[in-house]
Amino acid sequence: MRIVRFKKNNHIFYGTIKGEEISLIKGDIFNEFIVSSEKIKREEVKLLAPLVPPDIIAIGLNYKKHAEESGQSFPDKPLIFLKATSSVIGPEDNIILPEIAPQEVDYEAELVIVIGKKAKNVEVEEVDKYILGYTCGNDVSARDCQLRLDKQWARGKSFDTFCPLGPWIETELSNPEQCRIISRLNGQIMQDSNTSDLIFGVRELVSYCSKNFTLYPGTIIMTGTPGGVGFARKPPVFLKHGDIIEIEIEGIGILQNRVL
Repeated sequence: MRIVRFKKNNHIFYGTIKGEEISLIKGDIFNEFIVSSEKIKREEVKLLAPLVPPDIIAIGLNYKKHAEESGQSFPDKPLIFLKATSSVIGPEDNIILPEIAPQEVDYEAELVIVIGKKAKNVEVEEVDKYILGYTCGNDVSARDCQLRLDKQWARGKSFDTFCPLGPWIETELSNPEQCRIISRLNGQIMQDSNTSDLIFGVRELVSYCSKNFTLYPGTIIMTGTPGGVGFARKPPVFLKHGDIIEIEIEGIGILQNRVL
């Protein structure tokens, strides 16, 4: 099932999407809901971020090749940071280069876990029942703020529009740790990897995070990015006005945003 969140006639709804047709959901996607017989054409709505997360937990240096290109050793435990929830945008929104730091804004393709029910101190073997599904994410990052100007990552990762999500939540991803993951900048492949390169897998991450924080329904965990990010290239490649950045994950779909 692919769950979408969308706007029609200034009202916001959830639905399931198949092809170009959306079936309206009635109820709470984190509790009980039904898929109604009411149909809406995809072209009649604006797709939004597939959820409004109460928390955004993100994991750094979690792909082997990305850690290597960053000149970092593999972490012994997941490297956790947080992004502001005000950074969330959807698949039809623009990434805005912040006026205060527009020059070194980077892309990061990420598999995103969506928590389906309250989780605390969950063991690895219990994790599956706490996951609603998965979506595509872009951990947009102002590298000058993250790496040189600040002593931590919060500002560089949390400017408005720096957390595109979408286009939907896939609830039936067969194996989240065997998915091709790609980013394209203006049609050119920049990152091309597989979630099998993760240092800490999906179940490990959910279990570990739940032992540090209460994971409420709708919490997202951004699982890290593979090699090929802009700042590690020679010469570096950063986002600029007019760019189109796409994140594609096998079994989920394509998240596309324009940069302004």
